[in-house]
Amino acid sequence: MAAQCVTKVELSVSCDNLLDKDVGSKSDPLCVLLMNTSGTQWFEVGRTEQVQNCLSPQFAKKFVIDYYFELVQKLKFGVYDIDNKTIDLSDDDFLGEIECTVGQIVSSKKLTRPLVLKNQKPAGKGTISITAEEIKDNRVVNFEVEARKLDNKDLFGKSDPYLEFYKQTDRGWQLAHRTEVIKNNLNPVWKPFKIPMRSLCNGDLEKPIKVECYDYDNDGSHDLIGIFETNLSKLQEASRTTPAEFECINMKKKQKKKHYKNSGVVSVKSCQVVKEYTFLDYIMGGCQINFTVGIDFTGSNGDPRSPESLHYISPQGFNEYLMAIWSVGLVIQDYDSDKMFPAFGFGAQIPPSWQVSHEFPLNFNPANPFCAGIQGVVDAYRVCLPQVKLYGPTNFSPIINHVAKFASEAAQQNSAAKAATQYFVLLIITDGVITDLDETRNAIVNASRLPMSVIIVGVGGADFSAMEFLDGDDGTLRSPTGQPAIRDIVQFVPFRKFQNAPKEALAQCVLAEVPQQVTSYFNTHNLRPPNDPTPAASP
Repeated sequence: MAAQCVTKVELSVSCDNLLDKDVGSKSDPLCVLLMNTSGTQWFEVGRTEQVQNCLSPQFAKKFVIDYYFELVQKLKFGVYDIDNKTIDLSDDDFLGEIECTVGQIVSSKKLTRPLVLKNQKPAGKGTISITAEEIKDNRVVNFEVEARKLDNKDLFGKSDPYLEFYKQTDRGWQLAHRTEVIKNNLNPVWKPFKIPMRSLCNGDLEKPIKVECYDYDNDGSHDLIGIFETNLSKLQEASRTTPAEFECINMKKKQKKKHYKNSGVVSVKSCQVVKEYTFLDYIMGGCQINFTVGIDFTGSNGDPRSPESLHYISPQGFNEYLMAIWSVGLVIQDYDSDKMFPAFGFGAQIPPSWQVSHEFPLNFNPANPFCAGIQGVVDAYRVCLPQVKLYGPTNFSPIINHVAKFASEAAQQNSAAKAATQYFVLLIITDGVITDLDETRNAIVNASRLPMSVIIVGVGGADFSAMEFLDGDDGTLRSPTGQPAIRDIVQFVPFRKFQNAPKEALAQCVLAEVPQQVTSYFNTHNLRPPNDPTPAASP
């Protein structure tokens, strides 16, 4: 019998006394969570934000995992001092790790362990603490907040304010959210942000919420501007015409100054509680996931007749392209009701004119590029391979724009129906270095506004650093003109990493971000599942 997911669990992480690896400043830590449910293969669940110049960080970003009572779910928390922009952590300083199980965390109120290095020796005096909370409430609180007349804490220029929201727990105050930093501004207007209701107050409207306002300093010694306490009941009274206003009080200043009034006023313009749907809400409510495959037929793959070629089909009937199609396709096909998948090639000369094409149907039928099931995609690939001449260059943008055209039509249908009817996932399998990087960046930034995700699987041993650059995990991808992607829609995975792993491991890693990408798109656009009887915004 298949394992039944009992519940979702949110993990909060903090560290103390981390090793200091930076000369002249403190470490800039980040925590990565890996999971292992079978054998030796670990896959990445996610990463926290990076905290600058801090040896005892409280990470604001939480990990949300499925909790299975009947499985031993091994977890590995690794802490790294981030020194560069690459996604790969092997070139960053390792500050220590712990291994434990989900069960151990769930059964402790707070699990605190010493961090150890790879040789199992202590990582100095470094410790990590993890707390778990079951997620029973999928409401979020949307905020629009600004402030005025904040104290100036900087000698040169003005304060760089940010806010931290804390939930009251029986273990003290727990960080729920940290806003962006607004540079050089005593009257900041923060971008709208959202905080899960469970993280803020466990659904209790009267539970105290503490808000701290700080002036950000690069060296990590952030100066407290002021503090106020409130609750969700008071925050919800906010409106644009009559905002909920709170005086920021700095107790040290208040004790010293006779006529002290406040250190500025935080003004909440909007505070709305809305229901946020889960991935399963959308899938079970009738949303269709449309799956498209794009295959790299450029010359760098090598002659398909030669055993060295990445397109060479072994006597067992396999190559890396086919293995990637099978492992990802078998999972995703369950979410597509008609099981008809458009499949394209790019970078080859195709008959009869032998012109290079960057989006040709594998079945050579532009009017109907659909293949029946994953088996149909595999069959079309096998038939197509000997009929084309591998060429170049490696251009991704035509096929991304092709799928984006359909996603754009779906976005209009979604918005007309006020429902999440369709989402598109494009799987690109490639052997390497991308030629049209600027056009591809543009295409991805444009597609980030649409109901679509792009998964890139890199086969072979090429330099895939450009692909990692497209995967926005280490910062926001921007178009050549500087326009940012609205959300991270690209997931890149090198196939070689999974060569000796169980066949499920590649799909697990490749598809890990898709549910979150689907839900963030539809929730941001206030689109509910097609067959959902409840209204979208229910407090």
